[in-house]
Amino acid sequence: MTGALGLASGLVLAAAEGGDDELAEALEGVTTGNWLRALTIFVAAIVLSQLVKRLTASFVQRGDGARLAAQLVGRVVGGLVVVGGLVYALQVLGVRLAPVLGALGIGGLALAFAAQTILENLFASVLLQSRRPFRRGDQIETNDIEGTVEDVNFRTVIVRTYAGERVLVPCSQVLNNPITNFTVGGRRRTTLTVGVAYDTDLATAQRVLQGAVRAIDGVRADPTPEVWVEQFNESSIDFALRFWHAPDIATLWRVRSGVAMSVKSELDAAGITIPFPQRTLGFLPSATLDVRAPAAGDGDRTAS
Repeated sequence: MTGALGLASGLVLAAAEGGDDELAEALEGVTTGNWLRALTIFVAAIVLSQLVKRLTASFVQRGDGARLAAQLVGRVVGGLVVVGGLVYALQVLGVRLAPVLGALGIGGLALAFAAQTILENLFASVLLQSRRPFRRGDQIETNDIEGTVEDVNFRTVIVRTYAGERVLVPCSQVLNNPITNFTVGGRRRTTLTVGVAYDTDLATAQRVLQGAVRAIDGVRADPTPEVWVEQFNESSIDFALRFWHAPDIATLWRVRSGVAMSVKSELDAAGITIPFPQRTLGFLPSATLDVRAPAAGDGDRTAS
């Protein structure tokens, strides 16, 4: 109700500022009955707007829309009803709307430019809450920011990073950039690279690594963990260990650390070496230093 009255009063003030002379001329012949009729129409429009706003919000939310998005749609529809009632009431009073609408158009254009960023974030918030690429509590990455979604309001997406910082990202930036949702699928895959010495039997190393990965609590049996030869590196033959686990960041670090420790233990037990970077240096034979006496009249010494 307060929002509708504020909207109506703003329109009336804009109309008065945009066409004082036209409004004064139109109101000269208005009777008391016209005033009562216009007032009744306007009050009825306000009451109807509240009813339409609630019905619209209930309908949108029942269609799997977010609560805030449903409220926003309801407010917009209710505001349109109030504007329609106000225009009808002004017509009953005999006010010519052409000068008023012209003034409102110029003012509205200036307001739109001034509030462009606000409106952009507002509609981006509605789209995010209706499409739902993420929900509250999901762990996402967007705009080089990774963390847990705490809330989505009319202007920003509030993300709590893994380091504990609270970051407010404008909704328009989130909507216009890639969004990675780590938790929506219910699982996440991690790849760990392990190198073995060049004289290692690769089939044996593969079996040892598979056993080391499967032994860790938190590694999912389905999909099955995979161990593949990845590349021939400078000092080692690298295996890629790929395994699935729960999607949250705490589980990722716990399982990854467990797999790494298990791999080191199992490889040591099997006598398989994890090499460190090595360099082979070769030296050329020593160069002969030839020092010759300078020529007559030359005060310099030449070394070759």
